[in-house]
Amino acid sequence: MDRGNPTLTVTPKAERALRSGHPWVYAEEITAAEGSPVNGGIVDVLSQKGRWLGAGYLSQSSKIRVRVISRNTNDRFDEAFYARRVRYAIDYRRRVMGNDFSSCRLIFGEADGFPGLTVDKFEDVLVAEVLSYGTEQVKRVIYGSIVSVLAEYGCPVRAIYERNEAALREKEGLERYKGFFRMEGLETGLDGHVNITENGIKYDVDYINGQKTGFFLDQKYNRAAVGRLCSGLRVLDCFTHTGAFALNAAACGAVSVTAVDVSASALDEAGRNASMNGLADRIEFVQADVFDYLTELAGTKQKPFDLIILDPPAFTKSGATVKNAFRGYKEINLKAMRILPRGGYLATCSCSHFMTTPLFRQAVAEAAADAGVSVRQIEERQQAPDHPILWNVPETDYLKFFIFQVV
Repeated sequence: MDRGNPTLTVTPKAERALRSGHPWVYAEEITAAEGSPVNGGIVDVLSQKGRWLGAGYLSQSSKIRVRVISRNTNDRFDEAFYARRVRYAIDYRRRVMGNDFSSCRLIFGEADGFPGLTVDKFEDVLVAEVLSYGTEQVKRVIYGSIVSVLAEYGCPVRAIYERNEAALREKEGLERYKGFFRMEGLETGLDGHVNITENGIKYDVDYINGQKTGFFLDQKYNRAAVGRLCSGLRVLDCFTHTGAFALNAAACGAVSVTAVDVSASALDEAGRNASMNGLADRIEFVQADVFDYLTELAGTKQKPFDLIILDPPAFTKSGATVKNAFRGYKEINLKAMRILPRGGYLATCSCSHFMTTPLFRQAVAEAAADAGVSVRQIEERQQAPDHPILWNVPETDYLKFFIFQVV
């Protein structure tokens, strides 16, 4: 099939992956090239027998050499194509997020057919990250479509801020930077702060200096689930970051909340969020390494908390470090179980795709065995639905979240 694009022929292994719906072709899976492929341009991917498998962006610097964006032979990659895809993504969020649409993830990379692109909506500010060379070339068209569709739905955009700082950009041959995106009608001189409301709690989001895009939207409903248990309990929130779990606990009637994080700047932000919600007198903020804090607490043999929340950063970002990550997850869960009284509650999670659900379950199970306790599962949860999971793209399934009673 001649569609006028350069073509790449791939191995049977790559063909099987593409036919199953996975969108990536690795460099070592390409056996032949025809035409004049351009870095970031569209290429057609063919099987060994010459059958068309899809079209995608070529990235000549990346191990992921092609990111497929379409399996429809009728698609033409013009502004109308991107506008349709943007509207589809936004309509999905409006439906599944309902009243929570004001602050949510609008674009979640491959799960929405936009390789390497993340766009978070914080009221009228969009915060974006681009990790694909091909997407970088068409981002202005994509951003324009997002602004247009949101305006049509009565949600005007004031500014777009790019957090293109990840090291992965260098592997794509892209520079690292952050800053306001210049587009007609958008502002560029803002202070980097925007107020949002989640689960009835107000937050000041620092989208210039905060982690990632400034706020972790994926735990929205997990925070509410934990909050429902907190009335009358003494709560410890570990790795509190900007205080979201702690604030939910305090707002839901916890008799005391202790929030621990190693970052002084994150705790300052958490304190401001607590004051904004009238909860500053109900939360104690502690700057400490969580591992050290839990170790010291476990050594006292005291049981000062009824519910412990473990929301650590990803302990692994590659398959090579999974064993070390397993030990880390097991260790913090073991310490928490030793601190909790019988009948206490544990909310624990992992945000690493490489720490699979079976592995995370094993880490928790081994921790319980070593602690000499049993864990009674209350809920198993995942990321909020504005971070959709494609079953044929395992990389989109990353957040594991469990709530247990320790018995």
